[in-house]
Amino acid sequence: MLEDTLVSIDETLDMAPLDEVIDQYIGQQGAVIPVLQRAQGIYGYLPAEVLQHISKRLQVPMSQIYGVATFYAQFYMAKRGRNTVRCCDGTACHVRGAARIISTLENNLGIKAGETTPDYRLTLEVVYCLGSCGLAPVAVINGQVVGRLVPEKITELVRELK
Repeated sequence: MLEDTLVSIDETLDMAPLDEVIDQYIGQQGAVIPVLQRAQGIYGYLPAEVLQHISKRLQVPMSQIYGVATFYAQFYMAKRGRNTVRCCDGTACHVRGAARIISTLENNLGIKAGETTPDYRLTLEVVYCLGSCGLAPVAVINGQVVGRLVPEKITELVRELK
């Protein structure tokens, strides 16, 4: 599948897989969002070069492409880590110590929430409800819910990530 061909750190962008996607949407109304979704699946994020290519091929102004890409939270304009840790700071998690979990991660990783480590090993995000309040404080690590966290436990879990 095209979406499984993520770009490595040192690789230049190959637009051929993107062109295959765009070819399926040429001339269709409402093509911008699905093309952006598929492009992000290919490259892992939406670099400026990809947005410009989409704009040119779909004949949609760059301002519109950029506007859509920055409006929706599902789109990422910066390269993301191989691993994603989403820490909940909703009410139940906050009351049960989420701030300590987030602070511990920020200190151990040397990044702030919303950032990615320089080696692209991990992206740290803060969200405001994961729907697992009974397990608070909670995080989702690469799609897996982990609850009843304490700083030592989150440190160990993140250390195990490759």
